[in-house]
Amino acid sequence: MTIHLMAKSKVALAALTALSSALLIAPAFAQNYPITPAQRATANQVAQKGVPLSELAPNAPDRYTIKSGDTLWDISKLYLKSPWRWPELWGMNLDQIKNPHRIYPGQVLVLERADGRATLRIDDGGLVPADINTVRVSPRNRLEALPDSALPTLRPSVIEPFLAEPIIVDALEFAAAPRIVSAQEGRVLLTRGDRAYARGQNGMPLLDDQQSEKIFRVFRTATPLKDPETGAVLGYEAIYAGKAKLKSSETTSEEVDASGKVSTAIVPARIDIISAKEEIRVGDRLLPEPPRDIRTYTPHAPQGALTGRIVSVYGSAVENAAQNQVVVINKGKLDGVDSGTVLAILKNGARIIDKQDEARPLLKLPDERNGLMMVFRTFDHLSYALILDITDGVRVGDRLASPR
Repeated sequence: MTIHLMAKSKVALAALTALSSALLIAPAFAQNYPITPAQRATANQVAQKGVPLSELAPNAPDRYTIKSGDTLWDISKLYLKSPWRWPELWGMNLDQIKNPHRIYPGQVLVLERADGRATLRIDDGGLVPADINTVRVSPRNRLEALPDSALPTLRPSVIEPFLAEPIIVDALEFAAAPRIVSAQEGRVLLTRGDRAYARGQNGMPLLDDQQSEKIFRVFRTATPLKDPETGAVLGYEAIYAGKAKLKSSETTSEEVDASGKVSTAIVPARIDIISAKEEIRVGDRLLPEPPRDIRTYTPHAPQGALTGRIVSVYGSAVENAAQNQVVVINKGKLDGVDSGTVLAILKNGARIIDKQDEARPLLKLPDERNGLMMVFRTFDHLSYALILDITDGVRVGDRLASPR
């Protein structure tokens, strides 16, 4: 096999020769983030016209070199006033970037302004002259999996711990979950490596009926989450405590006493605690470990007008939340919310008395935008969201609205 290469200099030729000694193949599991038809339509529209200069961030750089650790959100925030509108950033350079999720560290973005509009391009370092000699190279082939360094929409490490830990259940579902009933030697608190015993509920024994090992997540008693506006219970938040492996099924045992009377006793299933975020207790519930879910997050505004409230701050005894903290909101799948939905956080305007008016009327100052959050996990009536940007503290009860 031969490859025809065009080189500008001996240095370039040497580099190309070295590179040709290995045919590097990206892995099959490379990132494959989704692009919705609406996002592509937005990008196509911007590609035709560009972005109005009024939509650019005030300090948008003329040139920017993408760095390791950057995300699409970071770059969108650098160039646009509304970072969740990243499809417009993609549309500014649709000719060169066929997939917005496939841009890499080291690439240089160049901002161009003309006729009241802005576009982006990738600096290709100049075109190769047509009169450069052709050099013929015969490479040796070697297969090697490359790590996928394409930029993610958001840093997964910020969200990943919350994908396995909190869970929203209804009261009946949680009551029907298998329960830890005892531990060895009468212990009440359990940790990694301990043996415990559990049984099913509602007449459903806990059975090891699978060929592969059966793993459960262990959850603490669920806490009701109430809608700040109506007071209605929207669901129950179960707190993650650890994981357990089922070692044997729940069975029964018959015993005959001296008088010949037969009695039947329940023999609980055996479980081993394989990980513990905190001490696991007798009475904690077991829910099956779900299959691994590779999630991607594409920030986008809700389809229509949407309002909501913050219900609680996860893992915090206080009602205030800071940037990069996770909160629960009172909107979910049934309200049209999905993973990636971006909402504006509104700070309630203060109520004051106009003391300069003799009538002393009550004034309600306008609500002001306080930041942005992105939903990353949804349930029927509730969702978990990550606070992306804030200017002031976020509190339980704060209102949410479409960021448009």
